[in-house]
Amino acid sequence: MTVILDRRITAFRPDLAASHLRGQVKAPAFAEPQPMRVVAASAPLRREPRPDAALDTEALAGELVQVYERYEGWAWVQLAGDGYVGYLPDDCLRADAPAPTHRVSALRTFVYPGPSIKLPPLAALSLNAAVTVARETGDFAVLSDGGHVFLKHLAALDRFKPDYAGVAERFLGVPYLWGGKTSLGLDCSGLTQIALAAAGIAAPRDSDMQETGLGTAVAFDESLSGLKRGDLVFWKGHVGMLTAPDTLLHANGHTMDVHREPLREARDRIRDKSFGAITSIKRLG
Repeated sequence: MTVILDRRITAFRPDLAASHLRGQVKAPAFAEPQPMRVVAASAPLRREPRPDAALDTEALAGELVQVYERYEGWAWVQLAGDGYVGYLPDDCLRADAPAPTHRVSALRTFVYPGPSIKLPPLAALSLNAAVTVARETGDFAVLSDGGHVFLKHLAALDRFKPDYAGVAERFLGVPYLWGGKTSLGLDCSGLTQIALAAAGIAAPRDSDMQETGLGTAVAFDESLSGLKRGDLVFWKGHVGMLTAPDTLLHANGHTMDVHREPLREARDRIRDKSFGAITSIKRLG
């Protein structure tokens, strides 16, 4: 029996593979993983080690990655969270970065060089980025690298927002970006993954993986009745989330942003002009 491995989430190339894949794939060399963390606000995970290569996804600050190769400014990695494989800029990673203690709960927050909002910010962190808090001073959390973040924009790693549809709604109007996962730009499955993560629900990265791996199927007919807030609606290559039984929220290339619209109107347009018919509707919980 031939097993087909998904290259998006399997660390193997014709010349190199992860050591745990011995016996599953053929490669001239196998590499042991080196754990490192993302120290940039966000880092582009690209399909090839080139700045103009396709953006497959983004890794957020504090995210753990397994590094299998570092060469000429690029690291070939697998993200520990969703397993995605690709190339990150090497200068975005550190092996000695401390484990995070908190995550960003605001849509986006600034990192300041000191405890004042009047100082020029050093960086901007998006929702779910993870940081290490060394201490608190007034309204600020002082990070392990000396940066200061507004304390109320952070949450402990084990504190989640149960209304993931409400989290997704906070991204209304954010531009569509293929492979994006931040409040500067994100795609349909990135929006779903980020919103669910804020609620403590791990989700795969791409819409086909989410359709297979999340929730239970909901029966539906042409009327699209009986649906609930939070249901995920899938097409072949697209996903959206219901914020009401008849309202779809999705990052899409039609409006080029995160947009909310009547579900039936979206269903008809998508069916006729892009991804075809709805393939499934999934309910979580």
